[in-house]
Amino acid sequence: MSMRIRFAALALPLAVAGFLSTTLSARPPVSPSAGRAAAASAKHHAPRPAPAAQAPRPALWKIADADTTIWLFGTIHALPADLPWLQGKVATALKGSQVLVTELPDTPPEAMQAAVMAHGMLPPDQTLRAIMSEADRAAYDKAMTGMGFRPETFDRAQPWLAAMSLVLVPVKQAGYDPASGADVKLAALAKARGIPREGLETAEGQMAMFAGLPQEVQYQYLREVVAGIGSIKGELAAMIKAWSAGQADKVAELDKDKQDDPRMIATLITDRNKAWADWVQQRMAKPGVVFMAVGAGHLAGKDSVQEVLRQRGIETVRVQ
Repeated sequence: MSMRIRFAALALPLAVAGFLSTTLSARPPVSPSAGRAAAASAKHHAPRPAPAAQAPRPALWKIADADTTIWLFGTIHALPADLPWLQGKVATALKGSQVLVTELPDTPPEAMQAAVMAHGMLPPDQTLRAIMSEADRAAYDKAMTGMGFRPETFDRAQPWLAAMSLVLVPVKQAGYDPASGADVKLAALAKARGIPREGLETAEGQMAMFAGLPQEVQYQYLREVVAGIGSIKGELAAMIKAWSAGQADKVAELDKDKQDDPRMIATLITDRNKAWADWVQQRMAKPGVVFMAVGAGHLAGKDSVQEVLRQRGIETVRVQ
């Protein structure tokens, strides 16, 4: 599993996912016929998760002491709208919680837009395709037109933002939408039941994480996305299937790629896992029941939030 799917489905900061979902829906394709052709092809070839023998049972963990309980749940940021995962122990745990904690608090669209403009744009004298090599630009243009978009659509974007945009185009065309993501569904249920929502991060901070990556790291990520654009739908389908079945080990296996840039992984995965483990450790000192939901990639593998907590003497128990 490459970085392109890891960040799109499992660990993509929600500020980026939410902004891009809205923005890409409003982007005109290169032509109406090209847009229809791309959408029809995606619908016909989209590898949806295979029907499960039983209802989806995504993984759920519990951290508890005498007067505090924290439910720990890993989300997929883009899901089919008809996947019935929010039931059983997950729904019961959320309904019994006093607060929902997600990566972001409820954030107005204008705040998302401001964060993108502050951290996602190139300087006025630069354009994305102008700073590419001739070979990279040809591959990028081919990928863009193949999805029904003009090559210059993301010319003002920094490489990281263009890469994330490219990832989400086939994801959305295949019917996996951030608007149907687990985070969105959890927030809607919490709001309906009057459960307040808090955030671990801010939209501004999430955008700044990407913008702070060295330019060569951003550019290499964009290059990888372009090269693997045809495999994104299949990779995401496999990840959703494992997540739905509660196969945390499989999620970790799919999430592993030895070629990932260590600077990107440190910034977007391991450093955040440590910060969120800090939050859990501090929150355990206060009584109450909390439902904490973050990208599933943060709860899988050797550097997961649970592993950081284990090293600090805090036990997490798998309950589903």
